Amino acid sequence: GRMWAYTVGFTVLPHVGGFLGWFINRKEVPAWYENLKKPSWCPSRKIFPVAWTVLYTGMGYASYLVWSDLGGCSSKAIVPLGLYGAQLALNWAWSPVFFGARNLNLALIDILCLDGLAVGTLCSWYRINRVAALLLLPYLGWLAMATCLTIRIWKDNPQQKPGKSD
Repeated sequence: GRMWAYTVGFTVLPHVGGFLGWFINRKEVPAWYENLKKPSWCPSRKIFPVAWTVLYTGMGYASYLVWSDLGGCSSKAIVPLGLYGAQLALNWAWSPVFFGARNLNLALIDILCLDGLAVGTLCSWYRINRVAALLLLPYLGWLAMATCLTIRIWKDNPQQKPGKSD
């Protein structure tokens, strides 16, 4: 019975920060984000909660698989779960930085570091549990799109950068 609780806990964990980020910044989307210049290929606002629900669930369950295969919080788990925790922290930080602080420079730095840590997580997990690594592939695909979107918004909205004015 206890493993069930661990499975659910690991699977739900990524949703916690994602939900908090949405809840704290939900008023900034119509007030600020909608007025930014965005590329034609920017996904609809309605897609984001669905995508993140699927992605967080997959990554959370994958983290459980890795944790389980490594026998819990053992010394072998420090690097693979440390990378995961670090990328998750940057993932959670992006929304408050982008929407809350409206800091496009820092949001871009955040997501570029996040990309590196997410790739590092996948590489470290591949040797431990291939299913867990494969579960991260949709997340990396979405991150690639989100990174390109962040770069375009950063580039196309220079008036939103600190210290710049029209």
